[in-house]
Amino acid sequence: MGDNKVVFVIKTNRGEVLNQDATINVFTKTPEQNIPYKIVADYSHDPKNFIEGFVVEGNTVYESDGMKGSSQLIKYTLGSSAPKILAKQPADIFSEGCTIVGDKVYQLTYQNKIGFIYDKNTLKKISEFPLPGVIGEGWGLTYDGKNLIATDGSKNLYFLDVENPSKVVKTIAVGGNSTIYNQLNELEYHNGFIYANVWHQPVILKINPVNGEVVGKFDFTPLTKENDKGDSEHVLNGIAFKGDNMLVTGKNWEKIYEVAFQ
Repeated sequence: MGDNKVVFVIKTNRGEVLNQDATINVFTKTPEQNIPYKIVADYSHDPKNFIEGFVVEGNTVYESDGMKGSSQLIKYTLGSSAPKILAKQPADIFSEGCTIVGDKVYQLTYQNKIGFIYDKNTLKKISEFPLPGVIGEGWGLTYDGKNLIATDGSKNLYFLDVENPSKVVKTIAVGGNSTIYNQLNELEYHNGFIYANVWHQPVILKINPVNGEVVGKFDFTPLTKENDKGDSEHVLNGIAFKGDNMLVTGKNWEKIYEVAFQ
């Protein structure tokens, strides 16, 4: 899916062997569906938080916030932006995506080349692991019940062994009917699909995890304009689920929105 680098090996009549680099674009047959929605509730969110990871379990929010010197993993009740538990990161760490696996929270870092594992209840760090070499940077992270799924700002989704997150189980590229979706960011897995933010775009993609096909797209342009306050870095970035409703927010946004599909 998407743009694929290939090399054509050509043998001439005189026996010469020539190599020709090329790019082949592979798209889906079916156009992405524009998915309608309505906002059914909103909740407070701390506008100081440069959110990079966002996951909800019951009524409890686990949030990973980035920026060197400000990175943290926090736990709070939906509707209250005050953390119940806060785990500050060292000043050189830039925190990224996070997800829950059982009684643990997994968290990526941006360019530090490591990930962390925490106790879900206390947010005490249990261990850390090196990111796979193929992943240049840590961006988004989710869990499909079997594997961790990570992004690195490219078109790729990396499925990681949950018992050994340094090991890549498989990689799939994400594409639509006429668009190559690079800069995939924050992720959430729900009911058999992966939902992904795209950096600097006010959309969320609905992705088939089997082949990387984008089957649907949510346009959150109005919410983004309302919340970015003219700052291009205050992007839509944060996907979670509360039952069958989606929760969305963004970097330094003042609100979390609950969205029902129509």
